[in-house]
Amino acid sequence: MIDQAQALRHLVHSKDIRSARTTRVITVTSGKGGVGKSNFSLNFAMALQNRGYSVLIFDADISFANIDVLLGTPAKYNLIHLLKGEKSIWEIIQVGPSGLQFIAGGSGFQDLVRLSDQELEYFSEQIGKLHGHVDFILFDTGAGLSKETVRFITAAEETIVVTTPEPTSITDAYALIKMLKTMGHDIAFRLVINRVTDDREGNQTAENIRQVASKYLGLEIPVLGFIPDDANVTKAVKRQTPLSIAFPDSQAIRGIDRITARFLLEEKENPSTRTISGFLQRMKKLWT
Repeated sequence: MIDQAQALRHLVHSKDIRSARTTRVITVTSGKGGVGKSNFSLNFAMALQNRGYSVLIFDADISFANIDVLLGTPAKYNLIHLLKGEKSIWEIIQVGPSGLQFIAGGSGFQDLVRLSDQELEYFSEQIGKLHGHVDFILFDTGAGLSKETVRFITAAEETIVVTTPEPTSITDAYALIKMLKTMGHDIAFRLVINRVTDDREGNQTAENIRQVASKYLGLEIPVLGFIPDDANVTKAVKRQTPLSIAFPDSQAIRGIDRITARFLLEEKENPSTRTISGFLQRMKKLWT
C-alpha cells in the first residue's frame, strides 16, 4: 500500500500536472437508501483510476457516511476538521487501498448550513485548491432529498442516479429527479441500475424511468448501464475491502467496468464544460 504521507506530499507538489488538468465534479445519489450507491461510487472511482484517471471521493452522506468503512481505512481527519479551521484540505485527504483518495464527511456536512460568510469563504477557498488536483471529484451524497444533498447535486449539475429494479427504488429515484426538475434546476442526470438479474430486467427498469421522465418532465436521461446482483458485494463489505480488490473478476465489477467504459466514451464524444470553478460559484449561492 502507498504510504499516505508520501502520497500526499506528491499531491501537494505536483503543480505542473495540476495546471494542465481540468477537474470535474459529479454527484452520485439515489432516491432511497440500501440500493448500493456507496459501493458503486467506490468501485466506479477505482475503475476510473485503473484507467489512468485521478479521482477523489468526497463522502457527503450526512446520516450514513461509510466510504472509510468500505475501504477498511479509518479516517484520522474529516470534513469537520476543515470547517473548524483545524486542518487544511490537504490534511483531511486520506489515502486508501491502491492510493485512492477520499475525504470523510459524516456529521460535518450538517455544519455547512450554519457557516458564517467568513467560514464559507474559507471552505470554498480550500475546496478550490482541488482544481487540477484530480480529474474527477465524486460526491457520494445521502439518499433522498435532504437540504445538503440537494445543494451538492445542484451545485455539481451532473448526477448519476443509482436505483434497483425494486418498485420502491424506482419510484423514489423518479421522485428525486422530478423534485429537482420542478425546483427549476438544470441537472444532467444519468442512470445506473444495480442488482439486476439480467440485462432484460435492467433495460426494462431503465426504460420505465426514461419514458416517464420524458413524458412528464421533458427529460431525456441516458443510461450508463446495469450491475448484476452479486453475492460477492456483501462478502467484500464484510471484509472492508473494495469489491474491485477482493473480487476483481466478479460479475458486479464487470458491470461497473462496462459502465465506466461507457461513461468515458460519452465524455470523449460530448466533453462537458462543467468544472469545479462553476461548482464553487453555485455552491456559494446555494449556501448564502
